[in-house]
Amino acid sequence: MADFFQNGVIATLHDLGRRSTEDLERELKEWSSETPMSLVIPCLVADLDAPSLERIVRELAAVPYLDEVVIGLDRADASDFDRARSIFSRLPQRHRILWNDGPRLQSIRDELDAHDLSTGVPGKGRNVWFCLGYFLAAGTGRIVALHDADIRDYDRSLPARLLYPMAHPSTRFGFAKGYYHRASRGALDGDRLYGRVTRLFVTPLIRAMAVTFGERDYLDYLDSFRYPLAGECAMTLEVAESLRVPSDWGFEIGVLAEAHRHLPTTRICQVDIADAYDHKHRELS
Repeated sequence: MADFFQNGVIATLHDLGRRSTEDLERELKEWSSETPMSLVIPCLVADLDAPSLERIVRELAAVPYLDEVVIGLDRADASDFDRARSIFSRLPQRHRILWNDGPRLQSIRDELDAHDLSTGVPGKGRNVWFCLGYFLAAGTGRIVALHDADIRDYDRSLPARLLYPMAHPSTRFGFAKGYYHRASRGALDGDRLYGRVTRLFVTPLIRAMAVTFGERDYLDYLDSFRYPLAGECAMTLEVAESLRVPSDWGFEIGVLAEAHRHLPTTRICQVDIADAYDHKHRELS
């Protein structure tokens, strides 16, 4: 759902429907020789049985510009890890699966704990922290994107739109956040408006804090994002190297805080990455 509205202190990059996915991918492929791009997918074991992951793998298999895909697998035993290897083996890109509950990563956590260096509690943040650690240690990528493993209507335009402003040689963005229309239409769920945590809690809380404490650059910055809890973002190698990743489920806001700490707002953008977006939902309480 394209619009033209520029709000807040960061650049908003709209999808105006003038560029095909193939056109974006052609340029990304050209730039990838000098700017290798990686993708991180944090994944729960429950995602392995979902149709959404099957679709994600099928779409990613056709992406021509990615150098590597890094999958962080949580809450999995040995048989789950083998299933994950089978599922992701269909990717033609170089890919690595980090089995977060496996013996090798457990030995790393034990060694860190022995030096009083806690990796935090299990969660998306710790998962991504290990994946970014691998990305940095591999030393091949210049840009890394991140998205979840539960996107029901995924197609390969999503990573293309997210990575395009980061990889374009004429831009200087260091961090990009995805946003999208949070509603669904169809026989599965009917017509529904989603994003209730953002609409009913996060945005009202930010604005209430601004009223209570007065205007603050950081609050203006957070209020500039259309969907601050979106799980999709991209960053340069330099930002990834200095990122203090929250280890718990406050990952999305924590990463926005880190981007604000390291970059001027002129180097941060939000990108319209999907005409429609749906993922697994929690039941209403």
